[in-house]
Amino acid sequence: MKNAKEKSGFMENFNEFVQANRKKIFVVLGVLAAALVGTIVFVSARDYLNNKAIAAVEEINLKFENLRFFLNDDYFLNDVNAVLAEARAFAEKNSGFAGSKAWSIIATIYSERKEWPQAEEAWLNSAKTGENTYLGPIALFNAAAAAEEQGKLEGAIELLQQCLVHRFEFPAAPRAQFNIGRIYEQLGNYTAAVDAYRNVIINWSNMPVWHQLARSRIAAIEIR
Repeated sequence: MKNAKEKSGFMENFNEFVQANRKKIFVVLGVLAAALVGTIVFVSARDYLNNKAIAAVEEINLKFENLRFFLNDDYFLNDVNAVLAEARAFAEKNSGFAGSKAWSIIATIYSERKEWPQAEEAWLNSAKTGENTYLGPIALFNAAAAAEEQGKLEGAIELLQQCLVHRFEFPAAPRAQFNIGRIYEQLGNYTAAVDAYRNVIINWSNMPVWHQLARSRIAAIEIR
């Protein structure tokens, strides 16, 4: 009986509270409903725009792929430059995967032309724009290669290290770690090179190719 009376009293108090504050309650519910609708509209619009941007950058990429074997052919120079201009205009207006993909198209063209400063800059833009995508570490790895081509060895090592600690796992991580050791060898810093190679052995012992390559470099350094 006591529980029934307590429940009855609670319902009476609740009803009185609702009646006394019904306007405020309706306003709050209205705000929550509007917020929910706004969130749904925002997510839907974002997904639509993302899909539209990805479709657009894939069209640019198709144009690039059709010219890929002619990037250094003077006959197709105007066509290649047109793709460069279109990709740059798109990249400067878009972020995320689509923007990063556009910068990677630009970077690849410059890399194929061996225009390394422009390639490095474009790869870095791709890495920054695609920081929250799997393209981020790939772009950092390629930026390191472009930096190395310019003789910027310390900068290349730094970019490779950023690649390895990126929030998205890099599929060619053992290669990046091996390259750190190789570049340290070029710099004459053999202690750092051995440490880098040992990291390959420790962290990727299940990859025999890189494991053996790292061991062979350590042996070569030790007998020099």
